[in-house]
Amino acid sequence: MSRQVVIRGVIPRGAASKPCVDFTRGGIYLRALPGDGVAHMAKIGMGLGLDFGTSNSAAGHVVDGRTRLIELEPGRSTMPTTFFFDQETRRTLIGEPANRALLDGVEGRFMRALKRVLGTSLMHERRQILSERVTFVDIIGRFLAEIRTRAEAETGIAFDRVLSGRPVVFHGADDPREGRAEEDLRQCYLAAGFRDIRFTPEPEAAAIASGALDEAGQVSLIVDIGGGTSDFSLFTSGPDGVRILANHGVRIGGTDFDRSISLDRVMPMLGKGTELRKLMGPGTSPVPNAIFNDLATWEKIPFLYTPQNRKLAAEMERLAHAPAKLARLATVLERELGHDLAFAVERGKIAVNTGSDDPNILLDQIERGFAIPLSVDAVADSLSRHAEALSDGADETLRLAGIDRDQVGKVVYVGGSSLMGMVSDTMRRNFPAARHSFAEVFTAVADGLAIAANDPRLVDWG
Repeated sequence: MSRQVVIRGVIPRGAASKPCVDFTRGGIYLRALPGDGVAHMAKIGMGLGLDFGTSNSAAGHVVDGRTRLIELEPGRSTMPTTFFFDQETRRTLIGEPANRALLDGVEGRFMRALKRVLGTSLMHERRQILSERVTFVDIIGRFLAEIRTRAEAETGIAFDRVLSGRPVVFHGADDPREGRAEEDLRQCYLAAGFRDIRFTPEPEAAAIASGALDEAGQVSLIVDIGGGTSDFSLFTSGPDGVRILANHGVRIGGTDFDRSISLDRVMPMLGKGTELRKLMGPGTSPVPNAIFNDLATWEKIPFLYTPQNRKLAAEMERLAHAPAKLARLATVLERELGHDLAFAVERGKIAVNTGSDDPNILLDQIERGFAIPLSVDAVADSLSRHAEALSDGADETLRLAGIDRDQVGKVVYVGGSSLMGMVSDTMRRNFPAARHSFAEVFTAVADGLAIAANDPRLVDWG
């Protein structure tokens, strides 16, 4: 069933706001305007549009009919959804500083892709991080609170209302974790200090942003490939706004692309698929796969560095028919290089996708000169099942809308992982007659959330 989303008179994009300084006294928000030395009561914002992503996050609002994204980091309107807990300084870093700390070899714990933990039992388990025991609700809540603080500091607006994006499905329509995932995310926003929290599907937000500029009556398809999920929205646009024809989603994203490449190309060089001598009697047994599966999965890497796993790796190296490979696994666990490995896989994937002359997965941190060649054909082979799932997802969206593929006039790509050639190649095969647009890949969802959060015809804050 279709539904109308009105977006008249809103222009999705705009220049960055002039920064200002916020501070709080007795719970009353004040705004210190640079240069006048006078504190003024901050305006109460209708709502902050916030795209909390698996890999990157963004936020925005509307000023004079134009969307304005918050400068979350110097010169950037997006921020990596990453965390680094510095063991020496006892500080928590987020975004690019967190990434730099990891790559600089600072001692501490790195986390990424925590959005994929929503709805699982891990969300509410308390674990020791630096000097306190916290849950992932606490950790994500502090990340969202920092986005709120930066938004209020830049705009002079007090945001206690937020319109958050969410994937069409977190885990799957029939998965019991599905309902818990949105509730977990709501609890994270409450922990961040937001009072009124609403959700809208991420591809629908992108459709709102794109539809403000689209041709009247045209059927368009949003293909939103994020770090953890892939979402689709079919919509039409016209003088009365955007009409959503169907939404659909699958639990596949850029981190799954990385995982498949890692399992196929890297983990065999660390011992996956090799044999171990039996402790008693003749014969061999295969190396267990579980540790390799977790090492290739972004959100599970921080939990691998246990005494039990290190002991297991050392024992497997002793019994291995290919001990040099298992020695690499032992090095990764002992020196906590799992995220370095994952970033190397990601860089190799990007190198292939951008046409690098000699793409490799460079793993000098593990072993001097250790590099794994990566070709276009190798990546295509690793990602073939994901291409099939994306094709099926687009077809299911058409079925839900009750329209034929030749009625789709435009395909709009959203999310950094939509830039993978495999994605656009798959969609071009599915929609050969459509125009394919990559205009606002990284910010379309945040733009649409900002529009909707500040238009009472779209969100009634009451």
